[in-house]
Amino acid sequence: MGDNNVNLPPGFRFYPTDEELVVHFLHRKASLLPCHPDVIPDLDLHPYDPWELDGKALGEGNQWYFYSRRTQNRITSNGYWKPMGIEEPIFTNTSNKIGMKKHFVFYIGEAPSDIKTNWIMQEYSLPDSGPSSGGKSSKRRGHSKIDYRKWVICRVHERNCDDDGDDGIELSCLDEIFLSLDDLDEISLPI
Repeated sequence: MGDNNVNLPPGFRFYPTDEELVVHFLHRKASLLPCHPDVIPDLDLHPYDPWELDGKALGEGNQWYFYSRRTQNRITSNGYWKPMGIEEPIFTNTSNKIGMKKHFVFYIGEAPSDIKTNWIMQEYSLPDSGPSSGGKSSKRRGHSKIDYRKWVICRVHERNCDDDGDDGIELSCLDEIFLSLDDLDEISLPI
């Protein structure tokens, strides 16, 4: 994970608050302003399962950060990100609404035989500021207007389920998949 933090001086860690992610990173990205330090990479969410983010996204501890375009399709080659139904406003310390945070959980496979994993994603977005597409300004100077509010910051981590009150042994989603593959030896397939 240290390879992802090459732009940070030794001893510095990346643990931003929700407000800092929106104000100091996402708002600047959407406004085409430089971010200092410029450590969060742009990634397309679709090709990567959460366990493939190491080395591609900014990793700090057990969390990975990256910019992506806001999209409805959150499907990867092995599964999909399902909304948890939780959407929270993000406020400054002066109670100004500056963004939104949506929660997703990663499922392996396709419904109805999908498998819920411990991977969680928080997607940070800027608040909608009214109609930004269309109108008179979209055709000014012959250029189509690009809506930079379509950027989001994603924070992905694998949830630790030690708080469930069981014996404390928790398998990762990959362990569960590999263990379920062992059962295939018992299945006889027609030849």
